[in-house]
Amino acid sequence: MRPRAQIDWRPNPNFVRLELERRVLILHREILPYAPVVAARLREIESPGRAQGAGNRASGFRIVLDGGPELFARRARRGGMMRFLLAETYFGFEPRPLKELVVAAEAHRRGIGVAEPMGASVEPVGPGFYRGFFLTRAIAGMTLWEFVRADDDPVVREHILLKARAAVATMHNHGLFHADLNLHNLFVTQSGESFAVVILDLDQARLYDAPLSPALRRENAQRLIRSARRLDPSGRYFDAAALRVLDVG
Repeated sequence: MRPRAQIDWRPNPNFVRLELERRVLILHREILPYAPVVAARLREIESPGRAQGAGNRASGFRIVLDGGPELFARRARRGGMMRFLLAETYFGFEPRPLKELVVAAEAHRRGIGVAEPMGASVEPVGPGFYRGFFLTRAIAGMTLWEFVRADDDPVVREHILLKARAAVATMHNHGLFHADLNLHNLFVTQSGESFAVVILDLDQARLYDAPLSPALRRENAQRLIRSARRLDPSGRYFDAAALRVLDVG
């Protein structure tokens, strides 16, 4: 069952719902004038023969708006064995991109370091079946996994790991349970003359009205540690000391 905080939410006044052809768009008011352009870009991404996108599932695409902010569109795409059957088609009457937008908008309002949500798109493809996108403001940088392999300075690496720890601790303290926390979902970006770590992919996240319980904190932390051990089984980048930094459970 979803937590009470998630059930009681109301529509966010910063976003507007509209329909273009068969597509339902919910867009931040800042990009509302660009709605036809956004819809056209999403159609291009969906077209056959389109090049693979960025990210762990090759599902991320940048959208440049002339005179507007640059967006990052993440196409809803399955992992695991289901990707061979229904890679981009989902069933349900509460589309996941719309639920993620609600969670991300509230998380952003609470001051959690998440990618700024800018909208979502859902296109029905049959009774109860749909395809969708989640939109954020584009940010420059790389995932934590990419960063630790690209920068061999131990001082910089420790600094970034501490930033990641602080970002996850803030997430926990403000009541956000991620459910899929891994090295691909922590994003290192420039922040002034330093760095910041941003939390991505709230597709399965849940929000609570209070700080997370110790059990939920441990669950998030253990998943992150498993991700590091799976990606780096030899401990070349994540030795015991680095894993202790990431263990925020």
